[in-house]
Formats: sequence, C-alpha cells, structure tokens
Amino acid sequence: MTDVAIRPIRNDDDHRAALHTIESLWDAEPGTEDFDRLDLMTTLVEAYEAKRWPVADLDPIEAIETALESGEHDRRELAMLIGDNRVSEVLGRHRALSLSMIRKIEAAWHLPASVLIREYQLAR
Repeated sequence: MTDVAIRPIRNDDDHRAALHTIESLWDAEPGTEDFDRLDLMTTLVEAYEAKRWPVADLDPIEAIETALESGEHDRRELAMLIGDNRVSEVLGRHRALSLSMIRKIEAAWHLPASVLIREYQLAR
C-alpha cells in the first residue's frame, strides 16, 4: 500500500502534485487500496481541470486562445509546437489544425483532443 494523502486540489501546484501521485499509482491492481486512491485522485484532477480550464463548449481555436489568455502558455510555446509560421494562420482561422498539431497541443498543454478535433469555421 502506498502512503498517499488525498487532498483537495486548489491551485496549479496542487494539480501538479496530484498528477505526480496519479503517475505513482498508475499500475495499481483493481480491488486494492492503491487502485481506490488512483480512482479518487483522477476524479479530483478531472474536477479541477474542468473548473480551471473550462473548454467543453469551445471550438478548437477558442480553447487554444483560452489557454493563451490564462497565462499558462504563450504564443512562443505554441510556435514551438506547431511551427512559427503556422500560429497566425491557425489563430486567424486561415488554416485548420492538422492531426499532428492536435496531438502536440494535447500532449503539451493537456487540452482534450475531443475539443481540438471539433469542426470549426475558417475565415473566408
């Protein structure tokens, strides 16, 4: 049994600690106390993320813009992920996100792929 304290997630430091805890419990066997802790921690993380980064009703570009506006990420980071020349095109809705871009943004920024793959209007 792993000695893991279950605590509320109130800020980004708590969130990072909770993700670390989840990682340490990832291989827990179903039916064990560690598996129950893993289940509780993932529930807490999901609730915090939904509150902290509410992207459920946003289109992909709005979700990216929300992440940028939160101060968590900046255009330079986005450029490193999708290419410097693509940032303005994507944010200006002149170019659609590619599958490769979606995968990179999801992995680095933890924006749900289910949001990033939604259809959205491009500028005419």
